[in-house]
Amino acid sequence: MALFETLVVVLGVAFVAALAVLVKTRLFPVGEDEEPREDVAEYIAMMVSVLYAVVLGLCLVSVWDTRSSAADHVQAEASALHQTYLLADALPADRRQPLRDTARSYANHVVDVEWPAMAAREPLDTSGWTLLEQLRRASEVSDSDKVSEHIAAQEVLAQLGYVDDARRGREAAAQERLSPVLWTGLLIGGALTLAFMFLFGIKKSTTHVVMVMGLSGFIAFTVLLIHQLNSPFGEMLGATPDAFVRYFGA
Repeated sequence: MALFETLVVVLGVAFVAALAVLVKTRLFPVGEDEEPREDVAEYIAMMVSVLYAVVLGLCLVSVWDTRSSAADHVQAEASALHQTYLLADALPADRRQPLRDTARSYANHVVDVEWPAMAAREPLDTSGWTLLEQLRRASEVSDSDKVSEHIAAQEVLAQLGYVDDARRGREAAAQERLSPVLWTGLLIGGALTLAFMFLFGIKKSTTHVVMVMGLSGFIAFTVLLIHQLNSPFGEMLGATPDAFVRYFGA
């Protein structure tokens, strides 16, 4: 969802809420002898608001941690792959270019094939793992090679181990979703919080409209923010493949 679309949704929700306040004021006006607020209703509304704030905070922390973890895995994977590419200089001459070509193919595969699939929450196939196995085979050296080349090959394998771990974390993060229980609490809590705004008989209708518009717009914005962050590799707020592009021009 683009920034303009998000703004339209937030303003739309705010105006619908304002219209509801005006309709409620017109159909059920506050009488002159009525108490503007009731202590019990005010207490319940306060408790609902506090509990809803807790749910909002929990949801935001959950999706933000998942998104941050996804970005960390991407950076770690790209960095280890780049180190593997650089270590090719220390390998035997016949191993250098195959290792570099396979590392670049892996980076291109992540950016061009896997990233759109992760953004769409589609499961990844085994092509990436096949390329990673080709990287391992490309780094193998023979017994007749120099000691320094054996040491370099061991370091390449260590870096490929980091690539493997980061890749597993990236795949797991791509499938992470906010719990349906939290989504239920998020939506029901928002509806209750707005509903309680109609229980208080504020005589100044303009003040009431402004309050409801502000609250409803902010709730809509927060829910949309959580929805966007719930896609760790989404187009708007998700992790990006910039690390792979920076290292390999993928």
